[in-house]
Amino acid sequence: MSFSASSSLSSSSSSLAPYGWDESWQAEFAPYAAQGLVPGRVVRVDRGQCDVVTADGIVRADTEFVTPHDPLRVICTGDWAAVETDGNPRYVRAYLPRRTAFARSTSSKRSEGQVLAANVDHAIITVSLAGELDLGRIERFLALAWESGAEPIVVLSKADLVPDPVGLSYLVEDVESVAPGVQVLPLSSETGEGVEVLRAVVSGGTSVLLGVSGAGKSTLANTLTGEDAMVVQAARDVDNKGRHTTTTRNLLLLPGGGALIDTPGLRGVGLWDAEEGVGQVFSEIEELARACRFHDCAHEAEPGCAVTAAVDDGSLQVRRLESYRKLLRENQRIVAKTDARVRAELLKDWKRKGAEGRAAMVAKRGRAR
Repeated sequence: MSFSASSSLSSSSSSLAPYGWDESWQAEFAPYAAQGLVPGRVVRVDRGQCDVVTADGIVRADTEFVTPHDPLRVICTGDWAAVETDGNPRYVRAYLPRRTAFARSTSSKRSEGQVLAANVDHAIITVSLAGELDLGRIERFLALAWESGAEPIVVLSKADLVPDPVGLSYLVEDVESVAPGVQVLPLSSETGEGVEVLRAVVSGGTSVLLGVSGAGKSTLANTLTGEDAMVVQAARDVDNKGRHTTTTRNLLLLPGGGALIDTPGLRGVGLWDAEEGVGQVFSEIEELARACRFHDCAHEAEPGCAVTAAVDDGSLQVRRLESYRKLLRENQRIVAKTDARVRAELLKDWKRKGAEGRAAMVAKRGRAR
């Protein structure tokens, strides 16, 4: 590496440290520094361009050279970029391999994946207490968060709307029952409850705020940043749904340390190759499954199924098992659309079940005669 490249990286170390730059990133960036490129973190992405914070400030750069056909590889907020700062326009020439990536399937019929945030340490799943808890949606967010490689935390926002401590504790217990190994934190930006605890969590890296519209993400972002970084719009009284206050993903520095990526409210939370994440969310079912008589047990009507036995004796909720099955089926369908082998296995399984169903119907008719 040339002296000028080494000097450039050294200056970047102190300037970009608040954004998460460390020795490992610096080592990975060395080949790009030798080419005269400058490191920076993507703080916002627009169509065809992005804002990158560098040691010399924010640079507006064109992403023409990092726009592959695979949408999962398109540059996104949180990426560490190699920027060409000479000339006009400026270009992002490459980005470093991601340590973590929060991805979901899009709502398009093409079954594409979409990366919402990269290089994230904590996934803050924000759930409003202004309406009824949707435990199935929380499980879905958790599956994506675990799959991303980030550590999830569930924040129950607007806790001041539940003034009864006993009632609030029951709500926390309900969420904890579907979030094994995950911290569940009731929080109120109005009263300050839980804010300092969350600040301590997010100060140690990069966090992403996730949730549906009206969950209170923008209010929470303002609370954590100590300023009105995001415009806040009130949720509708009729259904407790909010408008999409945040329309892009923005990376913000936090005054107590750490960085925060705020995301738009998600209408759809589709899984994207998240089998391991689903297993993490339903770890008690995966543990029970190890005791099933058959290793490929579907936990439906097979003899010796430890999972259905747990449902029968009341130690496992029927809702949990149904949610587990639903998410696994959805994930299989998504994977099958892009993986020919999985698609063939699913087709074979559907044919087998269809044949079994027809045989059972014939046997039933025979007995009826």
